[in-house]
Amino acid sequence: MGVDLGGTKIELLALNAEGKELFRKRLPTPREYEATLDTIVSLVEEAETTLAMTGSVGVGIPGVISPFSGLVKNANSTWINGKPLDIDLGHRLSREVRVANDANCFAVSEATDGAGAGKGVVFGVIIGTGCGGGIAINGRVHSGGNGIGGEWGHNPLPWMSKQEFNSTSCFCGNHDCIETFISGTGFVRDYNQAGGNVSKGAEIMALVDASDALAVAAFERYLDRLARSLAHVINTLDPDVIVLGGGMSNIDAIYSKLPEILVKYVLGGECRTPVVQNLYGCSSGVRGAAWLWE
Repeated sequence: MGVDLGGTKIELLALNAEGKELFRKRLPTPREYEATLDTIVSLVEEAETTLAMTGSVGVGIPGVISPFSGLVKNANSTWINGKPLDIDLGHRLSREVRVANDANCFAVSEATDGAGAGKGVVFGVIIGTGCGGGIAINGRVHSGGNGIGGEWGHNPLPWMSKQEFNSTSCFCGNHDCIETFISGTGFVRDYNQAGGNVSKGAEIMALVDASDALAVAAFERYLDRLARSLAHVINTLDPDVIVLGGGMSNIDAIYSKLPEILVKYVLGGECRTPVVQNLYGCSSGVRGAAWLWE
């Protein structure tokens, strides 16, 4: 069983060993710690009663468990911060519970039986409201010694122009983070600062399709910034495949235009790293949580 603990909903998905869906249900997320535990336990119990089976439990969270304190940190679902979520759930369910960052769960899902299946090193990217990243090596999470492996979105945008430098602020407390430029939120911000007036990236892309000059220029800036950001990852990790998720991953033009721009920034001027769209969409996180167990 995989559990996706989000800010508005908690979803449970039960899979068999071949990845076939057996049970799925979601409930609203109570914005309080003990009630969140209660909700997850109730979903697990309902799934096991319905299926007349017991299973392993993995949970994806919008944060990480510190390898030093054993407590959740960096979660935008703030009521779980500072809590031993895996231990408390394990006590409630009388079994070990594995917890990982939701972007790492996305990477594991796509590495196991998704768009990165069969690849040794998969870098998973979520570009939606924010910007997350996760690393799967041979289908397993690589979270690193500090528990933050894959957090590329909070490095500074590479090769900044004078106009880009010190132009954005991030919730993490730093300036010019990759997230502030290549998330869907950043795409909209950049377009509106250039003179537009939209609330969603899809509106900009509709204008791109209509050859609107302001929108075309904004999308070209976006692609260049995305290429610079991914080149940083390729120059460091050189993954076998990069899988995109989140709302921005639904823009088809990214996949046709990005490769020729990547070459400009990857060391040596050669790059054939596949950049592909995810297979499982919004289900990838909850599937990856299930696949935290082999």
